[in-house]
Amino acid sequence: MKLVFATNNIHKVREASEILGKGFEIVTPAQLGITEDIPETGNTLRANSLEKAQYIYEKTGLDCFADDSGLEVDILHGAPGVETARYAGPERDPMANIAKLLDQMVRREMEASFAREFGIETPYATRKARFRTCVTLIIGGEKHFFDGTMEGKIGRELYGNGGFGYDPIFIPEGRDVTAAELPEHEKNAISHRGNALRAMAAFLNE
Repeated sequence: MKLVFATNNIHKVREASEILGKGFEIVTPAQLGITEDIPETGNTLRANSLEKAQYIYEKTGLDCFADDSGLEVDILHGAPGVETARYAGPERDPMANIAKLLDQMVRREMEASFAREFGIETPYATRKARFRTCVTLIIGGEKHFFDGTMEGKIGRELYGNGGFGYDPIFIPEGRDVTAAELPEHEKNAISHRGNALRAMAAFLNE
């Protein structure tokens, strides 16, 4: 089965190909001559993934899927969320995003500490966070949604050279190293996107 994946990120394409396995051919928009930026104007991950998948389906008429992922940090009330890739600005600079995230978390931790000193009840500062992915699959015009999460916490310093985005500061639950320090196959086995893609693969193989 041929499926268009609404991304030109080689990491995502490789991960999807490995999870879907034999019998599936993953094609990128660029391979079909679609080189423009695919719009993502929604205010939720599902809305963005649907918008991207719908864009590809309307352009090509081919079965396709799209994903949108975000990092949710509890002390920041779920931010950066849908703004994950452009948290520090439209340039989508990973290092700038990480710097802003760590700075915002320190500010919230200080605010919580001051509040408690004055007897104001406030939740204890937490570094708990999660990556969340929503995948939209369009088959024969019908839409299907699959979700995946990876729980963990935010570290205070950057470690590791693998992965991308916030991986150098994200420590997956049950691990004592960041996602950037994990071998790619180990990270893919627990990742939010991997979990969503495995749910989609199970549906396609029913």
